[in-house]
Amino acid sequence: MAINPHSRPVIIYRWVVFGLAAFYAVYMLLTSSYEGAGGPFRYLTIWALLLSFFCASRVLAFSEKRITRRWDAVIAAVAVVNAMVVFLYWRLFFADPASVTRSGELGIWWKEYYLHALGPVLMWIDAIVINRPFRRFLPAAGVLLSIVVLYLSWAELAVAPLNSSPVGSVTNGLPYPFLNNLELAGRMEFYAVNVVTAVVLLGVFFAFGWVMRRAFGDRPTPDAG
Repeated sequence: MAINPHSRPVIIYRWVVFGLAAFYAVYMLLTSSYEGAGGPFRYLTIWALLLSFFCASRVLAFSEKRITRRWDAVIAAVAVVNAMVVFLYWRLFFADPASVTRSGELGIWWKEYYLHALGPVLMWIDAIVINRPFRRFLPAAGVLLSIVVLYLSWAELAVAPLNSSPVGSVTNGLPYPFLNNLELAGRMEFYAVNVVTAVVLLGVFFAFGWVMRRAFGDRPTPDAG
């Protein structure tokens, strides 16, 4: 049986998720360094955080019947962006901490674990168990690819030319240190692999959505968009 998105437990859960996302969004925007061009917006983690905050606000508004639109395509895409942030950050961190951090150290634990673990997990729980936005693959894939292409274009065409650090063996200014050690062809290959990975992950989320519908039935309210 599907969970009623308007029930009190769901509303409480969504307020908790929204409150945490709001706190960390404001905290990161106020405490991050703005010395380099682009400030904190150079990092995909911040994009994922702000997108998650937006999604949290929309599902909460839906639960409280302030809106009828579900934002399925956007929420499905952002769930995958969060998955990419978690996957890439921890894979690169455990391989070489200096590849994703300036100091080579994890930093403030309660910030890092929220941004790269707890925050995404809370969103996935809502998306997979409650909201179930994984219904139309092509619109979700379109939003996902738009976010990825926009971020990569921002990093390559705006962030890198306007920043002198981090400094790598090949170039400088790209937001993540390891990218500055790759030739353009190497970066394009890295980006292409991760775009394919993102689409595959979207397929995995849609498979979860199919399983949930088969096991527990469709969500109790009609899709309004």
